[in-house]
Amino acid sequence: MLELPESYTIANQIQKHLSGKIISHIKILQTPHKFAFFNNEAGRYGEALEGQSITGAVFRGGMVEINTEDSLIVFYDGAYPRYCEDRTKFPKKHQFAIYFDDETGIFVSIQMYGGITIFPKGECTNDYYISSSTKPNPLTDGFTFDYFMSLYPAGGKKLSAKAFLATQQRIPGLGNGVLQDILWEAGIDPRYPMQDAPEEAFRSLYDAVNQVIKAMAEQGGRDTERDLFGQKGRYITQLSKNSLNQPCTRCGYELHKTNYMGGTIYFCEHCQKR
Repeated sequence: MLELPESYTIANQIQKHLSGKIISHIKILQTPHKFAFFNNEAGRYGEALEGQSITGAVFRGGMVEINTEDSLIVFYDGAYPRYCEDRTKFPKKHQFAIYFDDETGIFVSIQMYGGITIFPKGECTNDYYISSSTKPNPLTDGFTFDYFMSLYPAGGKKLSAKAFLATQQRIPGLGNGVLQDILWEAGIDPRYPMQDAPEEAFRSLYDAVNQVIKAMAEQGGRDTERDLFGQKGRYITQLSKNSLNQPCTRCGYELHKTNYMGGTIYFCEHCQKR
């Protein structure tokens, strides 16, 4: 899934390497997929984008936004874009393709589920996009400790550490994948009840969010994900499918996984407070 470190990396790569390229044509659902979501029928994408040039790209939380003169193209969740320069190696299976007039292209394949939307500039009303565009994130100056504390629901609502960080789009782009190393760094189990946590636990969590996400972004994303060119990120995950049943690098105890809140969590039962 696209999360903040990957959207940051891919958007920067598009900005650097694809700006100025002219879109010749668009293809949608060459390979059918039940969970590929679009906000318009296929013809509308072509009408809006063909003949337009790429003017830049930005990350919006876990979303990748590509700009043309008149439109925004937005990828989110499992909609992973890949750039290909050799037309003889263009992938045969994809759910969305942008072909450029220099015979290169971007191809999007959906992992599990994902969204590919277009909007005229200044006319996007998608709540997910607006939330991702307007809320501070750990790569912006507005993500202060006071702001972080304000994200916890008033009234002492019972939330686990995972529920607090990775639900309700409190921190756009921080999902179940990025969550694992953040909680390991903070020494907190995903199931830890935050309503009982002292302020120092929130402080440790805030520091870990900033430290881990910035490290992931600076290193081109996680080693479990790939960038625009299909290369794995250089950030070595402490807790992921790659480290399961391996010794914890902090204490040496074996790492474990279980299912929790509809997804897989990885944890060190010795290092992480539950």
